[in-house]
Amino acid sequence: MNTAELAATAHAMVAKHRGLLAADESNSTITKRFTTIKLESTEENRRAYREMLFTTPGASEFVSGVILYDETIRQKTKDGVPFPTYLSQHNMVPGIKVDTGAKPLAAFAGETITEGLDGLRERLAEYYQLGARFAKWRAVIDIGAGIPSGYAIDANAAALARYAALCQEASIVPIVEPEVLMDGDHPIERCEEVTNGVLESVFAHLFAARIVLEGIVLKPNMVIAGKKSAKKSSPEQVAEATLRTLKRHVPTAVPGIAFLSGGQSPAEATLHLSLMNAAGPSPWPLTFSYGRALQDTALKAWGGSQAGFAAGQNQLFTRAKLNGLAAGGAYTSALESSAA
Repeated sequence: MNTAELAATAHAMVAKHRGLLAADESNSTITKRFTTIKLESTEENRRAYREMLFTTPGASEFVSGVILYDETIRQKTKDGVPFPTYLSQHNMVPGIKVDTGAKPLAAFAGETITEGLDGLRERLAEYYQLGARFAKWRAVIDIGAGIPSGYAIDANAAALARYAALCQEASIVPIVEPEVLMDGDHPIERCEEVTNGVLESVFAHLFAARIVLEGIVLKPNMVIAGKKSAKKSSPEQVAEATLRTLKRHVPTAVPGIAFLSGGQSPAEATLHLSLMNAAGPSPWPLTFSYGRALQDTALKAWGGSQAGFAAGQNQLFTRAKLNGLAAGGAYTSALESSAA
């Protein structure tokens, strides 16, 4: 383990006014996205789409790193440059998704456990050679009648800690991602209660696993009411509840926090991030690690054709810039219309 290298990479990932582009969709997930633009999900189409995103002029001003998928980290630009090499050359840190997905947790109906620990040490060694300098593992916690259970929370926290230890052993920064889903009908108060419990368990397991906190990045959910809740959260409530929860549980040794968007609209995710940064100095940099909230408008503008290449890049740059402003607390909703 190279702790100095880990810390330097983690700080680069959360550098001022910059955040992460999550482009680590599995082939099945990207197929669903391509269906919305009536595009066949072939390897070449997936490669071309990722190249459109990664080679966006000026993107590195606001994008500090990119989370790749196993297929993508092995692909190249049309000019033959491996994607990890291209990203590194353009001041963006290459990363890699390493979990194999959330599977049903035996004996716990409605709950899941993220898998992928088997063979992870060997895969991390290969990914490091391919250029990856950080990794991502997503734990999924659902809120519903009688769930989450304490066991499901602890099981997922333990898996996150084991993954993080293997990453640091390989000199790869682990993104620790415990996501409390916003799919239910729960109010914001219930989300805050569950997120408090999840973060408490996660950091207890990270301490027990001897994780060097200076060499991780936390990727949490924002504290927000469920999509089906009759009582919607105001943007100010989301910012306030999220900051309160993080300050209670996240040690100041952590180099930074890069939020997931978790099903929020692009504008919502950007506004919530900006309000948190505008609230005053925080113990850590607060930035973004968005997938759909950065990609959706770019995907539609690209449309799967070379003719839409520049339009797709323009949309990605616009959303990355808006989120860069949000990472400094300088975004307002009025900027959406001027950026459209």
